Amino acid sequence: MSGLTPARLGKEITAFLVFKRALGYRYRRGEFTLRSLERFAVRSRGSRSPIDLEGVIRAWLLRTPGRKPVTLADDLGAVRQFCLYRRRSDPTAFVPPVSLAPQTESHYIPYVFSLEEIRRLITAAEHHHGRNFWPGMFRMLLIATYCTGLRLGEAVRLRLIDLDQERDVLHIRESKGRSREVPFQADLSQQFARYLHERAQLLSSRGGEAETALFVGLYGRGITVGAASGAICRLLRQLGMKSKTGRCGPRPYDLRHAFAVHRLTAWYHDGVDLNARLPWLSAYMGHVNVLGTEVYLHATPELLAFASDRFAARFAQPGERS
Repeated sequence: MSGLTPARLGKEITAFLVFKRALGYRYRRGEFTLRSLERFAVRSRGSRSPIDLEGVIRAWLLRTPGRKPVTLADDLGAVRQFCLYRRRSDPTAFVPPVSLAPQTESHYIPYVFSLEEIRRLITAAEHHHGRNFWPGMFRMLLIATYCTGLRLGEAVRLRLIDLDQERDVLHIRESKGRSREVPFQADLSQQFARYLHERAQLLSSRGGEAETALFVGLYGRGITVGAASGAICRLLRQLGMKSKTGRCGPRPYDLRHAFAVHRLTAWYHDGVDLNARLPWLSAYMGHVNVLGTEVYLHATPELLAFASDRFAARFAQPGERS
């Protein structure tokens, strides 16, 4: 296949997106990345001039100096998927090597909130008065996120119909390309009931009874992920858990880390076989595979010791095993 132009590239990207979404993926981040590549190609050569896709991809990856390796790897991953799709119809199509990205995983060390810090956060949320975040909603958002291990975006995007009060289940729609059901315990169900009563009162006063979002702000409309993340970061700074400026310190996403580590630690103390329970936790949290959950075994000294014992047992010589 020859004579690739930016215009043709754009059509092939559109076909690829149709293909991905037919498989059940929303692929929003991937679309943003690939359209960025398309715009870069148009700016470089115009829409109708032939392009060298390899050269365009290499130049596009380096378009901004000082980009973080993980961000570079994310961009490369989306482009590689697209190029592999092109190779289905053209065996000679260029596919960028993974070596173009200097790093394919983040070395960020998650911050694991203690139970006391979780309590402080929830108490602070109960007394929070922001422009759009009100105490009852903010408190419930933190409790639900921590107690279920949801990604913040998953929690914020919940609709009222996603909360099944009869079965005590949250339905998570198409997160990371898949949907899942997240059951929760009776005490969290009681907290939801309390929040729904407060939510109904708020919406009644705003004339917004038809709002479908589960978590609504003072204006009677669903909150956004950006607003939720910003509010939690401000709460962390207010409590001295995070520095006043910069991106260091705990993040909103660390509520999910805390859920996983606290659950594994509780099982560890109960004498439960963590090897058997890891797949359960992996499915509950919506990980693609158990490897995404195993990383939490290194989060605390107790779990790290267990992971070390597990590693030693796996690679011990036959005569060394008890």
